[in-house]
Amino acid sequence: MTDPSLPSDPGQGRPPGGFPQQPPAGPPVAGPPPQPPAGPPVAGPPPQPPAGPPVAGPPLQSPPEGAPHGSPQPSGDRAPAGALVRSPLSDGEWHRLHPLTPLLRGGLFLLVIIGIIVSNLRDRLVYIFLPGLVPDVSAEEVAEWESSGDPIDWIIVNELYVLAIVAVLAVLLILFGVFYMSWRFHQFRITEDVVEVKSGILFRTQRRAPLDRVQGVNLTRPMIARLLGAAKLEVVGAGTDGNVKLEYLSTSNAEEVRADILRLASGRRLAEKGAARDASALPGSRTAAIAGTVSRGITGMIAGDDLATAEPESVVAIPVGRLIASQVISPGTVGLLVGVTAVIVGAVNGIPWLLFGFIPALIGFGAYWVRQIVKSLRYSIAPTPDGVRITFGLLTTITEIVPPGRVHAVEVSQSILWRGFGWWTIRINRLTGRSMADSSTDQFTTVLPVGTAADVERVLRLLLTDVPEDEWPILVRDGVLGGPQDGDFIVTPKRGWWVRPLSWRRNGFRLADDVLLLRRGQIWRKLTILPFARLQSIAIQQGPLDRLARIASINGQTVTGPVMAYLAGVDRDAALGLFEDVARRTVTASSDDRSHRWGAEADAVPASVPWSDSGAGGDEPKAIG
Repeated sequence: MTDPSLPSDPGQGRPPGGFPQQPPAGPPVAGPPPQPPAGPPVAGPPPQPPAGPPVAGPPLQSPPEGAPHGSPQPSGDRAPAGALVRSPLSDGEWHRLHPLTPLLRGGLFLLVIIGIIVSNLRDRLVYIFLPGLVPDVSAEEVAEWESSGDPIDWIIVNELYVLAIVAVLAVLLILFGVFYMSWRFHQFRITEDVVEVKSGILFRTQRRAPLDRVQGVNLTRPMIARLLGAAKLEVVGAGTDGNVKLEYLSTSNAEEVRADILRLASGRRLAEKGAARDASALPGSRTAAIAGTVSRGITGMIAGDDLATAEPESVVAIPVGRLIASQVISPGTVGLLVGVTAVIVGAVNGIPWLLFGFIPALIGFGAYWVRQIVKSLRYSIAPTPDGVRITFGLLTTITEIVPPGRVHAVEVSQSILWRGFGWWTIRINRLTGRSMADSSTDQFTTVLPVGTAADVERVLRLLLTDVPEDEWPILVRDGVLGGPQDGDFIVTPKRGWWVRPLSWRRNGFRLADDVLLLRRGQIWRKLTILPFARLQSIAIQQGPLDRLARIASINGQTVTGPVMAYLAGVDRDAALGLFEDVARRTVTASSDDRSHRWGAEADAVPASVPWSDSGAGGDEPKAIG
């Protein structure tokens, strides 16, 4: 039986001279099959050359210094086994997007318009081309059609059918040409330092995203694109509206390109050439390929995605019942019930303005309610070598990877309606690269829709990797679950109770080694965690009444997001001491932070192939790691 670890190419594993290697002396090892015994020539590998002058062929590579004599060499025309190999689309050359990109970006809208037109003209088209199916059309209706002044009626009356068909075909050809030219001029390339995209026919645009400023890479698979085996890739930049989008790529290519971008952004380098794809794995025809792609897309929407890359196991599992219940038991639902009550009262008492005012709002909230549930289905969060991988969505699947050091603030919150169930939610501040008017920003800042205290700790461990192990019990017990008397938080003094009359005993802060904890709220409990390496600045504010009570407010400055790093009612002297400590620790943490190139240290030692010490004719090289 053939060893599965052996290369499928019969030329692999041989020295450049073209002859198979002799097995080393000693016990049998996994490797090429033994040489046939001496005798008449038989079909199979050629016999070993006799001792003497070397045969013609490329010279053997010299082993590295310190390698035992006779160790095998990696072939010069392929990357060593196990090396980080770049995909064909990240070779620094210009490439085009998926051929179906025009259809997925604008063609579907055109098809919808055509469908609306055909639907409105359905009766007339049936009457013109299939009159036998509508025998009950009266002469008066025909006369009304012909005298209405409609362009379609004018074409019918003047019998300009051929001219109309030619005009429609010409418009379709023009649109097809525009789509084709748009696809042809839309190109991208990935180099060692940037992701670059250029597009436009008359007005050209060119965008670059430096890899050392990448904040994340999102892979989105809308429902129609999933059926066609396509996905869009979004490289999240550091500026507002600074994302670079690759719409669309095949799903396998999108996964490979995303992996390459993250590896290059981490500071690692990739080998120039990978193994060629097995031709036997390619489908026999385009029809079979399309049928297989659509079948996989339908299966993915029913049973979940099964991508080519191994998806890590999620550390949190959210039951569907808990997800639905968390939306039902929420402040928004309370507002919905109030609105429904108002509509009923208006209908009973004959107040029409309530109906016109609340019904559209109720419809909008109901759509938002359903969208929130559907969006959070199939949620998963897991660690990867390049950051935290978050996946969510039922029909449109979004998978994002947040690299290390890209989380600027974390907030763990709990509504009073969730208190009895022990549910919490986690949101973060991060650079999303989107404009403030983009309504989809929130879906990239909620990393845990609903979870228990154990789920909160698991997610926090993924997001805050620099927190020491001995700090976690304190952070979870005192910060998340703690009450007024728990932990060593510096809380609001009694003289400042009027600032937070319900939560002044719980309102406080704590300095840890790497993070600043701000705890506040009683009806809506919140814990804000600020990593010192990401904190931009800290401010102390004090009004006239605060000066009289010798208290102050603390405001941590981070990137724009849903997390508010604000704490009021802090003792003035404690706030001044906090200001000095945070300023010193922030400078130290920022200078020691290397998370923007999280893989540079791993790449500092070149990825080489260890050489066997078993003597001449050793085994195939084994990759490190």
